[in-house]
Order: sequence, then structure tokens, then C-alpha cells
Amino acid sequence: MRKCEILLHGVKAGTLTEFDNRTYEFVYDSCYLSSAESEPISLTMPLQREPYVSGYLFPFFANLLSEGDNRKIQAAILRIDPDDDFGILLASARFDTIGAVTVKPVK
Repeated sequence: MRKCEILLHGVKAGTLTEFDNRTYEFVYDSCYLSSAESEPISLTMPLQREPYVSGYLFPFFANLLSEGDNRKIQAAILRIDPDDDFGILLASARFDTIGAVTVKPVK
């Protein structure tokens, strides 16, 4: 199992988990949900208390990843399997993302 915190504008919005069976779960943080200023991380993932569950990495997070030759180069530099979406997300979406969402690995 691997896990990371999802931050929106530097504020913890929720937790994304990859389970050993390659299923994924995103759950909004309860403190984040209780704030009147909270906004969803994506239009496809509106604010809710129930976890989002998927058999593949949610498209919103997959769209933060590089593609094609850039992905191959990035995976080689990071020494990560090019097919490891979650690993690349953990390694690359901490500092250099497009938009307000960043990823913070949880150990």
C-alpha cells in the first residue's frame, strides 16, 4: 500500500491511497470538508464525506503525469517503472505541477 496527501493551494484536501491489489481510494480530509472555504480538487470529484474508489488511478491524478517520450525520460531519471503511475505521481507531483494541486508522499 502506498499513500499520499493531496494539497490544494498548500492546504491538505485529502488522502490518495493505492492498495496492493491496484485499487485506489481518494477521501477528503474531515477538517478540509468542515471549512466553508473548501473547494473540490476537481469538478469530477465534488466534495463528499464518502471515499471515491476506483480500479485505476483516477483520471484527474493521471492527467498530472507526463506522457510519451517525456514520461520515459522522467521514469528513467527517477528510476521508476514507466508503467507505475502512482510511483511517478509520488515522485513528480510534489513541486512541479500545473495548477493548484500538489502531492505529498506519506511514509
